[in-house]
Amino acid sequence: MLESVGDLLRSVIQSGLRKVVPLCGALALSAGSFPANAADDIPVPSSQAIRLVGNEARSLDGRQTIAPVTIRDDLGQADFAVGLSFETESTGTHDLGDLVSLWDARTRHGFTLGLRNNTGVTTSQPNWRQLQFGIDAGTEPEWKNEGRPGSAILGFSIAVHGGQLYVGTCEVGDDSVGKVYRYLGPGRWQALKPLDGSNSVTALAAFNGSLYAGTGKYRLAGSSLAESQNPAFGGKVFRLTDDDDWELVGDLAPTEAIAGFVTYGGKLYASSLYKPAGFFRYDGGTDWTPILTPDSRRVESMVVHDGALYAGSYDSGAVYRFDGTSWTDLGLVAADITQTYSFVTYQNALHVSTWPAGKVYRLDDGNRWTDCGRLGNEQEVMAMLIHNGSFYAGTLPGGQVYRYAGATDWTLLKQIDQTPDVRFRRVWTMATFQGRLFSTTLPSGNVWSMSAGHLVTDDRELGPGWHDVVAQRKSGRLRIFVDGRKVAESDAPPLGLKTGGLELKLGDGPRGQFRGQVRNAWFDPGKP
Repeated sequence: MLESVGDLLRSVIQSGLRKVVPLCGALALSAGSFPANAADDIPVPSSQAIRLVGNEARSLDGRQTIAPVTIRDDLGQADFAVGLSFETESTGTHDLGDLVSLWDARTRHGFTLGLRNNTGVTTSQPNWRQLQFGIDAGTEPEWKNEGRPGSAILGFSIAVHGGQLYVGTCEVGDDSVGKVYRYLGPGRWQALKPLDGSNSVTALAAFNGSLYAGTGKYRLAGSSLAESQNPAFGGKVFRLTDDDDWELVGDLAPTEAIAGFVTYGGKLYASSLYKPAGFFRYDGGTDWTPILTPDSRRVESMVVHDGALYAGSYDSGAVYRFDGTSWTDLGLVAADITQTYSFVTYQNALHVSTWPAGKVYRLDDGNRWTDCGRLGNEQEVMAMLIHNGSFYAGTLPGGQVYRYAGATDWTLLKQIDQTPDVRFRRVWTMATFQGRLFSTTLPSGNVWSMSAGHLVTDDRELGPGWHDVVAQRKSGRLRIFVDGRKVAESDAPPLGLKTGGLELKLGDGPRGQFRGQVRNAWFDPGKP
């Protein structure tokens, strides 16, 4: 709950602030005790700023909340800033949720600020501990074809690491092998060295400051395409070195293809795409510990949510929860579902995508699965991601991207794979990079990006410990500052944000509740 006026006044006095006046049920404060702006113009609270919590750290565990503050007036096109200090666990046992938000999911007006762990996006962990600050005013998305990495028939895996975007491919010519490509800009992809000679790089994840890649021999008949003539199996894990070489860190034979990566509890886990079922924990060096799978069934896509690892399966329409030791069967998602594909946390709830009904389901209390609707007439939902406050998903057989509109409603945005004379077109996986949503496709192999509203991102992993973060819209630009240094900035369109009457939430937002500690949080609405 919000601190009492007495607590806030004591905090203000201890902080040395010179003036407080009531504002919208919270407190306005002057910047008397704040340092003067540095040379890089770090924002500090004005006399109109609202303090949300003071100097004493407040713990947020996903159940305790801080009472929101109603903001009376629209932000419109005015400048504004939001700041706080926070610390969060760094071992990946929770989805990190949102830091601060003023957001209307129905109209898509407002702003969000969050530290993003995107896990369970089909086979990859595309974003890890990356700050994102965005605004939207119900805008329509803008699309861009970012080109085809190499001779890819599929962008199988995707990850953002160290300020760069990487895509792992499936390539099917007689002499073709799967590779990892680094994005250099529209239509420009830099091929890194080959890995083990198999036809696919099936999984990517950042872990302990390095990029990890899993390999596989993908059976293209599963996508109703001619099989690859490349006989080499994968099932190996590599780490990218500082000189762009690949270091072998695991051979998970008899696994012939890695199905997915996820970081959970400070460990990297991998799964097997094909039988025999396999689930492995990385213990350093080249050591991997095999762990029994639930009822010897395969687990593929893996996500971290509410303190546990959750996994989907191609052997059943079920979802399984792993607590670090044992599995719990959460049951069939629905009677007509035979495979579970991808995960996302949205509004504090875990969502899973499915085949063959083309639906998304939400996990509710009591391990109950709630139908969130079918995406058009599609049969399968693959990649899912929360991007700039909204929920996006890609499909098969149409190769389409949809946006969730609530309840059981979905809005078709675009068909991004229009390959003629094929049975299946897939939107396979997704990542947020440079403020845009990137999506991979099969069988065209093209990568597409989309902008909705405006989002600025720090595409590097934020380290553990306490950090001071300020996000700002100023003079048509969005900026993020971390520990007194500007880490990201980009142009922003003059969007008029209709936010009057919305609740300003600390430690909550469209993604969900923040897990960690916060202090010295404030919001400065600027001048109307």
